Amino acid sequence: MLQPGDPAPPFSLPDADMDRFHSEHMKGKKNLVLYFYPRDDTPGCTLEALEFTDLQPEFEALEAEVVGISMDSCVSHGAFRDKHGINVRLLADTEGEVCRAYGVWQERERQGEKRCGILRSTFLIDKAGVIRQALYDVKPKGHAAQMVAYLREL
Repeated sequence: MLQPGDPAPPFSLPDADMDRFHSEHMKGKKNLVLYFYPRDDTPGCTLEALEFTDLQPEFEALEAEVVGISMDSCVSHGAFRDKHGINVRLLADTEGEVCRAYGVWQERERQGEKRCGILRSTFLIDKAGVIRQALYDVKPKGHAAQMVAYLREL
């Protein structure tokens, strides 16, 4: 698992509009709040995305871009965004390459059955491309506000 002080693995993924997001383009310009979530349009994921959306002006004031990643398709992201009025950029990691690079694709046991899935996790990456916070297994409620507080400490 990645730790604070590690270089953030670079990536390039499409968003809901099929435009590519290149993490390397953030270097020297903005901090990056990169959150991984299990699935579009589920209660916890919706709550988390809406809280990040509500705090978007604060993230912008702190020179931070918020990006969500799941293994859902671009089409699914677009429907999720439009249904709930989400203004956070959602990226499609359909092959799971970025999820694996960040260590969030993990085997978990649920109801006696082992399955792999995305562990809800968030990374705060500074303008130099260094991970400043690596939070695994986060709870969605209040998480966006927690990330604002971490950004203020940078």
